[in-house]
Amino acid sequence: MVDKIAYIESSDTSPYHNLALEEYLLLHCKTDQCILYLWQNQQTVVIGRNQNAWKECLVSRLEEENGHLARRLSGGGAVYHDLGNLNFTFLVRKKNYNLNRQLEVIIKAVNKLGIKAEKSGRNDIVVDGKKFSGNAFHEQRQCCYHHGTIMVDVNLGELSKYLTVSKDKLKSKGVDSVRSRVANLKEFCPELTISRLKEALLEAFREVYKRNAEILKAEDLDTDEIKNLTEKFASRDWKYGKNLAFQYEQHERFPWGGVTFQFQVKQGVLRDTMVFSDAMKANIMLQISDELKAVPYDKQALIRRMREITPADEQEQTILSDITAWFKTMDL
Repeated sequence: MVDKIAYIESSDTSPYHNLALEEYLLLHCKTDQCILYLWQNQQTVVIGRNQNAWKECLVSRLEEENGHLARRLSGGGAVYHDLGNLNFTFLVRKKNYNLNRQLEVIIKAVNKLGIKAEKSGRNDIVVDGKKFSGNAFHEQRQCCYHHGTIMVDVNLGELSKYLTVSKDKLKSKGVDSVRSRVANLKEFCPELTISRLKEALLEAFREVYKRNAEILKAEDLDTDEIKNLTEKFASRDWKYGKNLAFQYEQHERFPWGGVTFQFQVKQGVLRDTMVFSDAMKANIMLQISDELKAVPYDKQALIRRMREITPADEQEQTILSDITAWFKTMDL
């Protein structure tokens, strides 16, 4: 049960600092606490935990124009952040995780601004059928978080300029462009500011949880630990991952997301495997990548190993079953 709620804002616009502060709050969230964390990134493409940076973003253009590439802990797809966007994170212990309640805070806050918002599908919040908020999730030890974007006045030209969304993903969503799927809240409330949105979010947070929120200050936290985490998120290894010299690549799209396998084979045995995906369940992809090593590069051997992996929940079981069925159709 959530007995205490806390609220914190970041005044820093560096994605590496903000992602570090997010992980710090996750690891230090108290047993009976729910934390609402608000933050903004300047000119940043943030990719999901298992995505291939080079295929999701025009990295060279982004870097040439002084933008930032960042990789988050959660799964899902690539998103563009600028100062017209506000990010939120709810951090709780697993036993207190309640997605509907957390989404209620966002929807109630936007409704307070005179805009009728509603949940769409599993992870999006929309107005008039257009998405202004996408959500993703992460579990670590006994804690978990739910975070997302709130587009207030994002430069949509920059969004489509840097992101390279695959055609099969757009086709699966029944649209033909990134921009056609999204909207800024300022389209529905021209006088809206980020400051007013923050106020509405804090008001809604208090009302939904029926608690007074403790106001946390970033400067009162462990700056050394946050600095170390910032260095991790800013490192090239974390942002880009390893570059696998692979011989074989296979790609498929499922209802839960796309997945790409890169296989490095020597003398008929898998030396290494990279798994890229925009699936929301990030941990299972990391597990598959680890398990498919030192396995003969043979259809039946791959299927047997996949069946030995233990899923954490029904969603992971669906992913494992779908990939295993797909392996059966591969011409290896």
